Amino acid sequence: MLNKLVFLSALSVVALSGAAQAATFNPGTYTAVSKGNGGEVPVTVTFTKNAIESVKIGANKETPGIGSIAIEKLPKAIVDSQSLAVNGVSGASITSHAILAAVAACVKQAGGNVDELSKAKAQKAVVKNETLNADIAVVGAGAAGQTATIRASQLGKKVILIEKMPFAGGAAAVNGGTVVIQGSKIQKEAGVKDDSPAIMTEDYIKNGHNLNDRRMLELYVNNVGPMVDWATTEGGMQLNTKAGFTNEAEHSKPRVMRWADGAQGATRNFKASVEKSGAKVLLATPAKELIVDNGRVVGVKAEGENGIHYTIKAPVVILTTGGFGANKSMLAGSLKNSLYYGVKSSNGEGHQMAMKIGAKTQMMDLGKIYPNGMEVAPGIAKSTIWSNKAAFEDHSGIMVNKAGKRVISELDTNHNIKNEEVKQGGKLFILMDQPSYDAFLTKLSITGISKSDMDKWLAQDGKGYPIVVKADSIPAVAKKAGVDGAELLKTVARYNGFVKAGKDADFNRPAKFMKEAIADKGPYYIVEQQPRFATTMGGVVTDMNLNVLDENNKPIKGLFAAGELVGGAMGDDSPPGGNMAWAMTSGKLAAERAVQSLNK
Repeated sequence: MLNKLVFLSALSVVALSGAAQAATFNPGTYTAVSKGNGGEVPVTVTFTKNAIESVKIGANKETPGIGSIAIEKLPKAIVDSQSLAVNGVSGASITSHAILAAVAACVKQAGGNVDELSKAKAQKAVVKNETLNADIAVVGAGAAGQTATIRASQLGKKVILIEKMPFAGGAAAVNGGTVVIQGSKIQKEAGVKDDSPAIMTEDYIKNGHNLNDRRMLELYVNNVGPMVDWATTEGGMQLNTKAGFTNEAEHSKPRVMRWADGAQGATRNFKASVEKSGAKVLLATPAKELIVDNGRVVGVKAEGENGIHYTIKAPVVILTTGGFGANKSMLAGSLKNSLYYGVKSSNGEGHQMAMKIGAKTQMMDLGKIYPNGMEVAPGIAKSTIWSNKAAFEDHSGIMVNKAGKRVISELDTNHNIKNEEVKQGGKLFILMDQPSYDAFLTKLSITGISKSDMDKWLAQDGKGYPIVVKADSIPAVAKKAGVDGAELLKTVARYNGFVKAGKDADFNRPAKFMKEAIADKGPYYIVEQQPRFATTMGGVVTDMNLNVLDENNKPIKGLFAAGELVGGAMGDDSPPGGNMAWAMTSGKLAAERAVQSLNK
């Protein structure tokens, strides 16, 4: 069973197991603030003489659907237990710790005993067995799983959706918030009428270096448009059509748009659509094994909260459990030594359950390695992809190597920039003047980085993880980052000349993204850039109906799959918006094919 998070800190917070001894407080209302994932989390606690009466969380920027779950659950748990010894929400550890730390500070202000309130006594676990029945069991509530649930429910089937985390969303909840819309009515209405499945196929083969599973790619390019049409009409999703297409070098035609309010908006709309579908949703309920009867998958066993062991009987199971990037034991090839920045829940349980009953896999050594990461802790990265765009597209940020020279267009494809980083010893550097850095800061929250994070890293002055430095002159900031300052001065002068001329004679950075020269006065900032990955490209092999195949290429009856779990469509690399579009396209198709199999 998935262990819930336990926080061991100066607060001595331990696992929830019962109320602490009776406490005394100075009655009143007290406030405290603690740092969460998206910034400050203000907490107000009201005490009577002998009790914590209420815990309220103020305005904050914690991630909807993830950190917000901790905000929803922890205050009640603290009041109900009259204790600080409560479980943090798995997957929302930073927000959980922030709430507990702020409540502890309020307890101290009220004259309470933090140590006593942090103690807990043992409680015997109670195991219950429960059997549920459905037409279709969907395992994993990311974009693919929620799409499959919505679609199968619309087609009249009883669906049970289970998710090991205490919230839905998976990797889709924290992605870049874009989606490929090739072939959709919205793409055509936006003026793009010369795109096609054939052109998209050519782009994906080029980007995936001809390693694509052509069957899955064919399925993808011919069905992504109808998926978008369905999602934006019957599926409850909304695109930011006013903003138009995003600029993506990997796509030869404009075919990528952002969801309304990005990944956060998509997460909210998925949740609303799943609720509307009427499907039964079991969160914090990890699947443990597939149930097989006479060679056919007939359900799944899972373990839920409060010791409930579920046997879910269903003639069809759709696996949508995502990737395996967080499971080092499953990583191979170049992934073993790459920085990981994805969700901690990507542990490959779906792959393992399917392989246990004979499922075939492919491309398990491949992953989508991005260039725009900062190593925030040894082996762990955070993405700056959207911040980079703000600095490069609207201002004068440039990217250089250790020798202080530009070596590639800042707006080249992710793949080419990643290769250049590897060629340059695994690291490049972004130089920004103050306006560029200010723009950079505006987009950090999309990828879970706060301004306070940047301030903390700046205070390290290049002596910790990651390299984020500031100085009043270009030579001085270069020295702190370990970059050749004299050469960087020449590079800046040359780039500014290109801005004035309206043409990048070295690397063809588009002129429309060279609007400003780099300022001749500081301060200046340098931020490191390293390769990092979140998405694994390999997975189980399916037929064109997304029915999982065994080692003999025969369908495993009753078992379908979708999303990142299914490998092959994009080869060794995925272009922007591609993973979300594949998850939803395959999720919709898996549901439709599964329903067809039941109706037969």
